Amino acid sequence: MASFLYKLGRLAFRRRRLVALIWVALLALAGFGAASAPAATSSSFSVPGTEAQKAFDLLEERFPGGSADGATARVVFKAPAGEKMTDPGPKAEVTGAVAALKSGSGQVASVTDPYTAQAVSKDGSTAYVSVTYRVGSMELTDDTLHALKQTGAQARDDGLTVEIGGDALQAAPETGAGEIIGVLIAGVVLVVTFGSLIAAGLPLLTALVGVGIGISTITALAAALDLGTTTSTLAMMIGLAVGIDYALFIVSRYRAELTEGREKEEAAGRAVGTAGSAVVFAGLTVVIALVGLAVVNIPLLTKMGFAAAGTVVVAVLIALTLIPALLGFAGDRVLGRKVRKGRAVADKPNMGARWARLVLRHPVAVLLVGVFGLGAIAVPAASLEVGLPDDGSQPVSTTQRKAYDLLSDGFGPGFNGPLMVVVDGDRAEADRAIKLIRNLDGAAAVTPPTLNKAGDTAMITVIPKDRPSSLATEDLVHEIREKSSDHVYVTGATALNTDFSQKMSDALLPYLALVVGLAFLLLMVVFRSLLVPLKAALGFLLSVVAALGAVVAVFQWGWLGSLFGVEQTGPVMSMMPIFMIGVVFGLAMDYEVFLVTRMREAFVHGQRPGEAIVTGFRHSARVVVAAAVIMIAVFAGFIGSSEQMIKMIGFGLAIAVFFDAFVVRMAIVPAVLALLGRRAWWLPRWLERTLPNVDVEGEQLDKEPSRSPGGSDEDRGLIPV
Repeated sequence: MASFLYKLGRLAFRRRRLVALIWVALLALAGFGAASAPAATSSSFSVPGTEAQKAFDLLEERFPGGSADGATARVVFKAPAGEKMTDPGPKAEVTGAVAALKSGSGQVASVTDPYTAQAVSKDGSTAYVSVTYRVGSMELTDDTLHALKQTGAQARDDGLTVEIGGDALQAAPETGAGEIIGVLIAGVVLVVTFGSLIAAGLPLLTALVGVGIGISTITALAAALDLGTTTSTLAMMIGLAVGIDYALFIVSRYRAELTEGREKEEAAGRAVGTAGSAVVFAGLTVVIALVGLAVVNIPLLTKMGFAAAGTVVVAVLIALTLIPALLGFAGDRVLGRKVRKGRAVADKPNMGARWARLVLRHPVAVLLVGVFGLGAIAVPAASLEVGLPDDGSQPVSTTQRKAYDLLSDGFGPGFNGPLMVVVDGDRAEADRAIKLIRNLDGAAAVTPPTLNKAGDTAMITVIPKDRPSSLATEDLVHEIREKSSDHVYVTGATALNTDFSQKMSDALLPYLALVVGLAFLLLMVVFRSLLVPLKAALGFLLSVVAALGAVVAVFQWGWLGSLFGVEQTGPVMSMMPIFMIGVVFGLAMDYEVFLVTRMREAFVHGQRPGEAIVTGFRHSARVVVAAAVIMIAVFAGFIGSSEQMIKMIGFGLAIAVFFDAFVVRMAIVPAVLALLGRRAWWLPRWLERTLPNVDVEGEQLDKEPSRSPGGSDEDRGLIPV
């Protein structure tokens, strides 16, 4: 591995103009594809294998055109105090609004009149108009949205309260300047770390190129592969973080090789051969974790994982090829001015080495403080509640939330989460289902059945007594399913959310076993040890549970919520735990590989275990800290997103990287390795003979003669055989 990457690094350095041209061409090609591709539609959401999805599929088959994927809106009117919506004045306003909606856009499929559709509350205080569109929310034109938002403007002037709910007002998530600030912080960290603007600019430039290619490709394929806007946002988040980090490690190793007196081409080859090997295996762990999301069998999650994994692959390839090519253009300007004046620098202890020696003197105390500290932060994770967001989780200042509350007050808390019961049978079987459901405690109202033209399928709407996300409504879903016949299915957004959450919970342990198992085997090959990969996996579990505890405390309990812009607390996203496990595991292994690989490299070259730990920290701690700060800054930049899911994932990943990098990898890892001593690197002989030797440490490079015997390193070009 090291020898191959060494040759690749030298080749990219020497053919730098061609390599740079190829990547610029790929960026232009991806950009052209994104610009010429059709606009992406709203991503469809399905949960294969669940009862709710079976019911949706049955409706598609038996009610052609009756379950379209078009956007919907509810325009809610509330009369002034002392008046009713049935009074002549308010009624005239609503009638005018209905007429305006019908004629306001050609995208409108239907508009219901509340006075003929029984959409007026019993006390007469509230009425709502249901609007359905022929297209999804992302395809609604500006004129259509303007007409919807202006609905009831005159009614507002006359004293009525008018609010709009539904998914028609759903917009692409806005991240604002948060991610830009994250990138700026990354730039400052790089300048401080390297002391050179050129060295600091290379990781930023290559990361932006990689993200540009990845996001443009996703945009170009969005319509064809049904990719939602969240997919590209998450790919950008992960691509920026790993792109900067991978380039950072290559550039840092190149600078170290230069200060040891090697010529530039040789230094580039060795940097890619050693740090590049760590980049390859770190990238593989991230890809395994992201692609492994496919085992959950949720198409949306699978697409998100594959898209983000593709961006990570691009980041790895750029680090191995474009970085050495750009280093060829930069020359020794990647070094600070002081270092350029005198290439050789004393290998004196730095902050990383001093910290490692402190841990070696007190390994038990450091281990206990780290473990119990993260354990305390993880306590809220025991109260984790999962669910999917609806208008009730929107900030109270939004019109969607106000419409949600008006409907709850006027029609009951369960009105915002109706259950759709689908009966695969005739009218008689539908009547039996209705009779059974009306006798259940959790049902507030049951509508008469609506049969299809063939008379063999019926739809029944059930209004729960409690709010959509409550345990009582979830119990009602299960009770209907348990007590009804096999031909009765419960679906609708509320039931689908329940099934989705259950499926995510059921898939958590198998997914964890698959990802951790594959990564354990991969790390065993990298480190040629049993205990180091085991320690890495256990440390990851500790950091990710602590991160989940922090997410629960902030987003579910509301602790420090105002600091992070959390306007409305509620259940944690159903996909958050499993997605965080996948992404954080891959990113956590980055630091494990980069930090411990340097320790093993020193151990392989004859140093004692304690000395190897100090050496690893002396060479890698500063860069790992910089990489962690950069990744935290990038992820934290997405906390400003208007999309609750993006905000939550940004916070969760940022806090997880903080815990893993600064507590687990910087404190617990050296403490455990100090206590294990030589046993940390133990591997049974039979297993050592079986495992392939990938030579991540570049040991083979030191056994071969130098490839740079003088002369112009820019004009030579012999590739070693």
